[in-house]
Amino acid sequence: MQELKVRTIVLAALGSAVISMSSIYIALRIGALPWPTIFVAISSMAILKAFKNTNLKEINVAHTGMSAGAMVAGGIAFTIPGIWIISEQAKVSFHYVFLVSLIGAVIGVFMVALIREFFIEKSNLPYPVGVATAQTLVAGDEGGRKSKIVFTSLGISAIFTFLRDGFSKIPQAIMIKGLANYGIGLFMSPMAFGIGYIIGIIYMGIWFIGSIIGNIVIPVFFSMPLGGVNAAITFKNNLGIGLIIGGGIALLVKDILPKVSTIFKNAFSKLNISYKIISLVLLIILGIEFVFLKLGIIASLLTLIGAAVSVVMAAYTDGATGIVPMEIFGIIILLFVKLTIGGDTLSYLPLFAVVAIVAVASGVAGDNLQDFKAGAIIGTNPRAQIISELVGAIVGAVFGTIGLFILHLTYGKMGPGTFLVAPQAYAVSQMIQGLSNPRSFIFGLIAGFVLYFFNIQTMILGIGVYLPFIISLTAFLGGVLRVVIDKFFPKQSENFTLISSGLLGGEGFAGTIVAIIKFIWRL
Repeated sequence: MQELKVRTIVLAALGSAVISMSSIYIALRIGALPWPTIFVAISSMAILKAFKNTNLKEINVAHTGMSAGAMVAGGIAFTIPGIWIISEQAKVSFHYVFLVSLIGAVIGVFMVALIREFFIEKSNLPYPVGVATAQTLVAGDEGGRKSKIVFTSLGISAIFTFLRDGFSKIPQAIMIKGLANYGIGLFMSPMAFGIGYIIGIIYMGIWFIGSIIGNIVIPVFFSMPLGGVNAAITFKNNLGIGLIIGGGIALLVKDILPKVSTIFKNAFSKLNISYKIISLVLLIILGIEFVFLKLGIIASLLTLIGAAVSVVMAAYTDGATGIVPMEIFGIIILLFVKLTIGGDTLSYLPLFAVVAIVAVASGVAGDNLQDFKAGAIIGTNPRAQIISELVGAIVGAVFGTIGLFILHLTYGKMGPGTFLVAPQAYAVSQMIQGLSNPRSFIFGLIAGFVLYFFNIQTMILGIGVYLPFIISLTAFLGGVLRVVIDKFFPKQSENFTLISSGLLGGEGFAGTIVAIIKFIWRL
């Protein structure tokens, strides 16, 4: 494995530390976390080329580890803050969150090793981000042009964020007069704009339709029958959660369960790892869940199995769409655990641990399979990528947890109406604490399940229904710009993709730095 060197692993670890803390901020601030694959690939290329004697395979291995940290952070951010949404004063220890993220990370890496061959080499799934990453790397970086584009965009986005969040020189949002009470306006976020550009108009269109339904149609036209604006917002939030979960269950039934035996056929034999080692790792995970996380033996087993199943779901959705609703997979497993052992058997914190473990595992697997797709095109040894992925995931568990606690201590309360909106964590808190409008949730659940069988992406539609309109509008405009660029300026398409990646990285990095400065200033 010539592509695996000490400097490669060190770079993967350092990059994972930075990107994981940045991703925590992005996930809590925006409520979305597009894969950072292209961004970290360009960053790895720029750094390793400075060392000379590098190649595309080594670059691919380095950015695989960096990406893993981002997804561990995403899994934490989309779940754990829900406990603080329920009670801002809830006591959650650092080591508890770290162990949760570490377990999810290890399961995710292990499962990638099992399913990589089927999903990357045998399935017909496109893995669009992975293909785009490979094309970017293969095209080379003559004169450092791609690096200059990414880092210039990153710098502009960072300056914008410092002016907005650090010095209050730029407003957080521009609200539309007369509709401000309904949250209708434009979020001043380079990151949200970049997210929309990267996702593209098809999925952003579905997302935006959901946003119009959830944030305009329901509150504006149905607020009176529902009992007022606040009741209408509660209705649409529960409807959105139901649509997302219904779509996730339909995905499992329609696309995953019929293929389970094919996916895992001969997977263990090709790992070339002793069954004793595999058994030992699984026993350690179960022991940590039972002893330190207080899950109980049945819940521990169900969480481990559920995380494995969710990884397969994540691999499918990511390969087909480039999107993994990781917290939804966690909620599905949570519902199954509660149904099996009884809803009142576990306290809040262990229930959040169940969701977080599943979310981290599916996030790591979903994102890193894009890196493995790029590796398959380039010809990278997958074993080298797996080692880098494991290192990056472990580092991400450490620094993602650090970033989460810094943001919580700096900004305090999280959830709808706060600086860190954390919509996914709010959805998790609703499922654990009890839905405020069960009827709209059940309606959304049934609709999401049924519509998925008509090839309607109800999980994405539900995200639009649920998220604030200001975020969706800014992201949608990014998707519209991509249509314009692809149609009228196709030669600039790659450059704008690089610019969008920089916008994400810049705001995420600067937002984290601002939070750290505010935290230190308060000490």
